[in-house]
Amino acid sequence: MSAIRTTCAYCGVGCGIAATVTGERTVEIKGDVEHPANHGKLCSKGTHLGETTSLEGRLLYPMIHGKRASWDKALDLVAKRFRDTIAEHGPNSVAFYVSGQLLTEDYYVANKLMKGFIESANIDTNSRLCMSSAVAGHMRAFGEDVVPASYDDLDAADLLILVGSNTAWCHPVVYQRILAARAARGTRIVVIDPRRTETCEDADLHLAIRPGSDVALFNGLLAHCREAGLIDEAYLSRSVDVPDDFWDRVGEGSDLWSVARSCDVPPADLRRFFDLFAAHPRTVTMFSQGVNQSLRGTDQVNAITNLHLATGRIGKPGAAPFSITGQPNAMGGREVGGLATTLAAHMDFAPDNVARVARFWGTEAVAAKPGLKAVDLFRSIGEGRIKALWVMATNPAVSMPDAGSVREALGKCPFVVVSDCIADTDTTRFAHVKLPAAGWGEKDGTITNSERMISRQRRLFELPGEAKPDWWIVKEVGRRMGWTGEFAYSRPADIYREHTRLSTYQNHGARLFDIGKHAAISNAAYEEMEPWRWGGAVFADGRFPTPTGRARLIGVTQRPLQAPLANWPMTLNTGRYRDQWHTMTRTGLSPKLGSHRREPMVEIHPLDAEALGVVEGDLARVSTPQGQSIFRATLSEGQRRGEIFTPIHWTDRQSSGGRAGLLPRSLVDPHSGQPGFKSTPATLARVAAEWRGFLIARDEPGAIDALWVTRVRVAQGWLVELAGDGDVTRLIRALLPKGERVETIDTARGQTRHAVLANGRLVAALYLSRTGNLPSRDWLIAQLGDTAAPAPVELLAGRSATPAPDRGPVVCVCFDVGMKTILAAISDQQLASVEAVGCKLSAGTNCGSCRPAIQRLIGQAKEAVNG
Repeated sequence: MSAIRTTCAYCGVGCGIAATVTGERTVEIKGDVEHPANHGKLCSKGTHLGETTSLEGRLLYPMIHGKRASWDKALDLVAKRFRDTIAEHGPNSVAFYVSGQLLTEDYYVANKLMKGFIESANIDTNSRLCMSSAVAGHMRAFGEDVVPASYDDLDAADLLILVGSNTAWCHPVVYQRILAARAARGTRIVVIDPRRTETCEDADLHLAIRPGSDVALFNGLLAHCREAGLIDEAYLSRSVDVPDDFWDRVGEGSDLWSVARSCDVPPADLRRFFDLFAAHPRTVTMFSQGVNQSLRGTDQVNAITNLHLATGRIGKPGAAPFSITGQPNAMGGREVGGLATTLAAHMDFAPDNVARVARFWGTEAVAAKPGLKAVDLFRSIGEGRIKALWVMATNPAVSMPDAGSVREALGKCPFVVVSDCIADTDTTRFAHVKLPAAGWGEKDGTITNSERMISRQRRLFELPGEAKPDWWIVKEVGRRMGWTGEFAYSRPADIYREHTRLSTYQNHGARLFDIGKHAAISNAAYEEMEPWRWGGAVFADGRFPTPTGRARLIGVTQRPLQAPLANWPMTLNTGRYRDQWHTMTRTGLSPKLGSHRREPMVEIHPLDAEALGVVEGDLARVSTPQGQSIFRATLSEGQRRGEIFTPIHWTDRQSSGGRAGLLPRSLVDPHSGQPGFKSTPATLARVAAEWRGFLIARDEPGAIDALWVTRVRVAQGWLVELAGDGDVTRLIRALLPKGERVETIDTARGQTRHAVLANGRLVAALYLSRTGNLPSRDWLIAQLGDTAAPAPVELLAGRSATPAPDRGPVVCVCFDVGMKTILAAISDQQLASVEAVGCKLSAGTNCGSCRPAIQRLIGQAKEAVNG
């Protein structure tokens, strides 16, 4: 069978995939060499998409109050409850909360139903949590939400500034492109991030600034540029409006020493950064969640765009500010007005725009003002003002800030609908109606990536069970609510044509988002559509989509940074792991991806850990005023003193601790409404569990009664880490399946070890210890395979009688190469480069996601040799 060209399910890079279906639910994944976003490359997550296409955990039938129902009954109920709620309480008593995982066609129909016919703008998206500050900043500076850069600019730049962006982990294919440009033309790289992440491994300079001090940094650089004569006065005169007091505001406290003090960085490093910027006019400043997820996010975006506008570093090859998005189709959502604060086709709620959209959609009921942003939306649910909610393809019970309050709100809501491909999520447990949606591999439509490139996502598998595409589900509800003709779509191409026509309808060049050239695209041409980027070289002519045709410098000043609080002296930052995605509904199915980080950990500086009596591997409770959660502690000198980091992925389905969403405040940026996930006051304390242990098992265990439990998929089964207090007799009885049991109980040493065999093969093994003495997991996990179980004495010892070398934690997921293996090769064979390690071990030679980690190990080895 020939490969089907489609797109990856994960980040905003928008990689093309060549997928060859090899069975009923199996597929071979390769990068699409013809796709301009990735030219055949894929990161570890994309490479292992084939491990995530089974029907495990799928929602395959409509459910009403937990019981299977027909589509007609479920859709009729949804339409009736929304219609009745609107009739009794008005249009603003209902809301949709949707997702950057939707395709543009799904997004368009949901937006049209809510804003065009229900007459409310209460449709917001989880993209609010990702990049809404970039949207607000773009609209303030450019007059339209336009990303003025493409990946080609990364190839052409002489200086790349990565701000609040762990690109090596979160956008690995783009990062490999950056490194390729560096190798080809000597591109300099500066990383600005409070944490020393793997993105710093190849950087010329890392500025570990104080969280939230970005405005001070970029205002300081702009003031320096003015003093150094680097302002492009001709460009400002021709293309940019400058407020009268702008330069006075930029100049306040912007001398080198004051900026260094505000940002808490060495003045010499700051000077070096300023000199690099001055010496390299071709500069791209790439930013993502570290900038956006801040209480000052929009101002931070505008501080960056001010710098590029004032120095004329925009609209030219290799010179632009570049917001890179987190989700695969966040940009497509922005195009159709998926945010509560925007209307379709890059329009806002100005009366002329509302009237224009009303004419196009043939309705008099277009919402006249913005709706509730995500945090306000769930707050309104809790206050009883929203009485019917439809959640599509997202898991707000985990991902929203102060997620405990979000759960309380969901529990109070009179009517909750969730359309999802997964049956049991933390959010579906609150649903009165569950609607089975198509998953990746079954979807058919378009996405737009971070550089404005529209690509086709194509169906690989038939829809399983009774699953349906999201656009079909929404249009069927719309038709049942009485708008039959307005939602008469038969296929995604019908919706795409309408979407493109709206983008060009009475546009007359007012908005750059105009994809009207596809307004009459045929069904066949839609099927065969090649990736294409709308807008071309935006802003190259020096004109902007504002009423004056000029961009705007936005006067922003550094707002005071809160000092550590007496009762909450630590600052919590949250973010992603390299090989997991969102709440792990897909990546959690892959044993290979699970091997990179098998549990959620809290990273803490060694000196802070010492002061708190915490050592590597301890359990630690992270507490904030919103909640608390237990993580395994890991010491990292990449953390600033007083700051800690936790991953966002784990849910109640996977762990009794490690749920980061419980912890952040629901405070938001005043312009964008984006939550400030990066700086929550917190405390950390060691958790002294009486015993620890782990279980490996072929079958996933049910609920486990212990202080702390976290589980991850491994080859042929599951690995469950445990800790708790008191007697373990009942726990052992509950965890071990039936079968032939061998065991050893060492009361003096506080150890119990049990293995269960069936038909000569290992089905489960449990190891508990009061001293922390536990065997390595890897050899035991390997025994879950189909081969005969080893001797009982080996199982109880937890190691082979002829043990293989300990390879350490997996670094290269593609070739299954561990840290200790790499370190040994570096030492024994004197390997001095990532390429040399690749030649010997293959590590780092496929997706490249682990190359920064290998670079770090080479550096550690050199330091060890040099003392």
